[in-house]
Amino acid sequence: MNKYESVIIINPNVDEEKVKKLEETFTNLINKNGNVTKIDELGKKKLAYDIKKNKEGIYVTLYFEAEPALIAELERNYRITDEIIKFIVVREEE
Repeated sequence: MNKYESVIIINPNVDEEKVKKLEETFTNLINKNGNVTKIDELGKKKLAYDIKKNKEGIYVTLYFEAEPALIAELERNYRITDEIIKFIVVREEE
């Protein structure tokens, strides 16, 4: 399994309860075929540029181990989730 880091930016209008629910959803998805090692909630931050007419976003970073096949499914789920305005998944160097 490879180690990955995924940063997601959530719409700033989403309430805290919905953010927790999104974290839980993606954690469960990853844990089916991998292992989440750490979750960092960085909170609401100002964006460098407007994304979908938003000046701020809620940042969440997921650290996990998974097979490469899981990444495509994870990114597909990010794309179809309306609350997520931007995301990136990066493989960590060993």
